Amino acid sequence: MVEPLRKAPGDEKQKRPFRGKAKHLGSIKPPVASKGILQDVVHFLLHKPSIPTLIKFKTHAEQEAFSKRILQRTGLEVSKYSILNIHKIGIHAPVQHVFNELLDWSGDSTCWPNHIARVHRVNGELENIQILLFGMKLPFGILSPLFYMNAIRILRTPGSSDYDNARYLLYECSGGYPIGIFSMFVRSSIPEEEEEGQSQLFMAVGFDFYGRKSRYKRNIISRTWEMIHNRASVNIMNRFKQLCEWRFYKMQNGQS
Repeated sequence: MVEPLRKAPGDEKQKRPFRGKAKHLGSIKPPVASKGILQDVVHFLLHKPSIPTLIKFKTHAEQEAFSKRILQRTGLEVSKYSILNIHKIGIHAPVQHVFNELLDWSGDSTCWPNHIARVHRVNGELENIQILLFGMKLPFGILSPLFYMNAIRILRTPGSSDYDNARYLLYECSGGYPIGIFSMFVRSSIPEEEEEGQSQLFMAVGFDFYGRKSRYKRNIISRTWEMIHNRASVNIMNRFKQLCEWRFYKMQNGQS
């Protein structure tokens, strides 16, 4: 039996964004679409959402232990990769609904800063993605993608031993942006962990140069990248929660 992803050790002292009932879902609106680079900056970099998502750890050992559990769940070799940034948010919608929203990830998503780093599906496929700086792809290689994402595995159906209903997107990344692996992982909430909302969504990123096991060198440049990444991620997660809950509420109430 595969162990579910539980909360990180020490996470109980963070503000718990998942506690409490889903209130006023009928008043939820979809995320407002950004109309340009400046709005992307406001929505994804300057805005501070009400729900924090970055999991914080007391020690590097706790961080490594939690990272290994994610790697094991996605089938990656633990000794080869590391995960340094993990975000998590509770969503009041079933796992299948949340995962279907993940499968729609594209350059039209209102949850992603597409005017700064546009998602381009190569040949329309989710398995091969280019992230284009400022949404541009010019001829003759004048501007290369910010980075490439090639799917290692997209798990659309839970495994026979997965009792937490898990599904995920898992990519190996390369290019100018310093991440090695990227995963969006959703599972059912675990009542013993005091998680409310039907689903828990994780965004896990190996935020070093290409996710290798060597120790991440935290200089001023890497810290700046990490800060920008984490601010964008918390906004992406909050907007994705908003979109999922809005659409699920509409479905439940027979609205188109």
